[in-house]
This record gives sequence, C-alpha cells and structure tokens, in this order.
Amino acid sequence: MADVQPTEDREYALERDCTTLSRHVLEQLHSFGAEAQDLSALMNRIALAGKLIARRLSRAGLMAGVLGFTGETNVQGESVKKMDVYSNDVFISVFKQSGLVCRLASEEMEKPYYIPENCPIGRYTLLYDPIDGSSNTDINLTLGSIFAIRRQQGDDVDGSAQDLLQDGHQQIAAGYILYGPSTMLVYSIGNGVHSFTLDPSLGEFILTEENITIPNHGAIYSVNEGNFWQWEESFREYIRYVHRTEGYTARYGGAMVGDIHRILVQGGVFLYPGTEQKPEGKLRLLYESAPLAFLIEQAGGRASTGSGEIMDVVPEKLHQRTPLIIGSKEDVALVESFIEQQAQRKQMERSRVPQ
Repeated sequence: MADVQPTEDREYALERDCTTLSRHVLEQLHSFGAEAQDLSALMNRIALAGKLIARRLSRAGLMAGVLGFTGETNVQGESVKKMDVYSNDVFISVFKQSGLVCRLASEEMEKPYYIPENCPIGRYTLLYDPIDGSSNTDINLTLGSIFAIRRQQGDDVDGSAQDLLQDGHQQIAAGYILYGPSTMLVYSIGNGVHSFTLDPSLGEFILTEENITIPNHGAIYSVNEGNFWQWEESFREYIRYVHRTEGYTARYGGAMVGDIHRILVQGGVFLYPGTEQKPEGKLRLLYESAPLAFLIEQAGGRASTGSGEIMDVVPEKLHQRTPLIIGSKEDVALVESFIEQQAQRKQMERSRVPQ
C-alpha cells in the first residue's frame, strides 16, 4: 500500500487541532520556564471554569435551581441570579486547586477571596466577572465571563489588597469566555489577541485564530439607547450623528462580552457612558473595563473613559466604576471629538458669564 502524503491543507488542519490553549501560551512566551508554566496552568484553570459554566448553561432549561434570582443583592446593590452564584463558586473551586493563585477578586464579592493553602507560594491574583450579562440567562441569549491576571505584590498581610489599586498596565493577561452557539475563549498575554473554540468531543479549547486585529473603523455602534436622556449632551449628539449618517448599524445584546467580540471581529465602538446623575458609569474598572481594554489595545484598538485612557486609570477602591468607550481607534476618537466639542462649548459659555 502506497504511503499517503498529507496535503498542506491536512497538515494545517491537524496542526491547528493540536494547538490547545496551554500549548499556545507556552509557544507565545517561547519558554518552558517557571512563569510560562504558571501562565499556561492559569489559563488551563480559566478554561476549566469556562467548560463547567458552559455545561451548566447548556442544560439550564432542563435542571431545577439554575434559572431565576436568588432573592439577594450583591455588593453592587444588584439582584443576584442563581447563575451568578454558581459561576462565582466555579472560579473559586477551580482555583483552590491551582496552587498558584492566592486571591480571587470578583464583582460578586465585597472583598477578595483568599486561599490560605495557596498563599505561601501563590504569586497571582485573578480578577473576574463570573457571568457578564446575567439578565440574558433566563432567555437563552449570549453570556460571557471576563478575567484578568495580576501578579501579587507584597505579602498583603492585612488582606486589604491595596496592591490591586493600580492601573491596567499591571495586568499580565486578560480575556473573556463567550457562551454562544459555540463556547469561545479569547485571551492576550501582551503578545497579540488569540481566540479558541471549545471542541466538546475533545473537551479542549482549540486554536481558532491568532493575532486578531480590530479594524480601524467599523459600522457598528453598540450602546443601550434606553439611557439616551440620562446621558450628557455630547453622547446624545454622537447618537444623533450616527442616526443621520448612512452606513452605521446599531447592535446591542445586553451582554458586553458578545458586543465586544462582534466589534473585535468587525470593528466599531461599544459605549457605556455615565449619566448626569451617575457620571462614574456602571461598569467595574478592575473586572470589566480594564481587562477588556488590555485585550482591545493588544488587537490595535483603544479604550477610553472619554477624558483619558482606561488603562491609565488608577482605582481608589476595589469596586470602582468607570464610563467606557472601546473599540476601533477611529470610532473611539470620533466619540471623544463630540465630548471635546461639548467641553469647549461649556468653556465658552462660562467665559461669557460676567464675573
């Protein structure tokens, strides 16, 4: 029987199918050293959490006690869904076994969760939003998880986690898991953005695309226009502009991970402004805005508060909120131009007022 030589297509397909998440991390770092092994193991733990949550979501309508609210509120004052609790517990359970993570900080917990058995050797902190878009849970729409990894600095003997109150440049990895028609994991360790798709038959996240680059401009704008009259005038002016300009398309799914993933692939801008009553906005800096800013900037995009770069913001508290403008460079700059124009108008009005 003659030898069958693999074609280039078959070789590529096989190579791709063999590129698991943990292997990819090691290849990205060009190392099998201690830190590379740590990051590979950490990403494996995050992937396991994603698999467990995806399995739970796929059966949610068939199982008791999965859907609906718990009747409690979290530290943010928000009603807690049962999937919020389950997903948060999954991350805790998964990282208890890691030996690498001393602390976990989540938007669902008032204070960081310490794993004493890990702390003597654990050099990392995981920050995460266990379920992004939990309002979509009961209606079978897209959901996500957001994560970031930071090195633990100092001994943190008092448990205050003050070292976490630093800008987004201190993140060494960030990404998200998207629970949709397929489960995807998108990550960066500061060397580009890469996506993986969960192959249920293998139980592995397999490489989908390397070095994703966000377009410099896109037609999509993603924002909850139900808040239109609560925004400052600059954001209302931007929305009026896209309404009367041909070529723009509104897409807003109620789960930021899904909206960000669309913009990462197709270009555009995602907005979550503050309101006149709450200028700080809704999104948490450490668990949502900074991790996604790290990822989008690695793909060639930008993330802004409207007055500065998200990655430069130094939080004053663990659960600090921030406005967010994120996506393609040109589209973020366009939104900022409306903010700048409004600021100039206000300055001119003040200058006309007699002193």
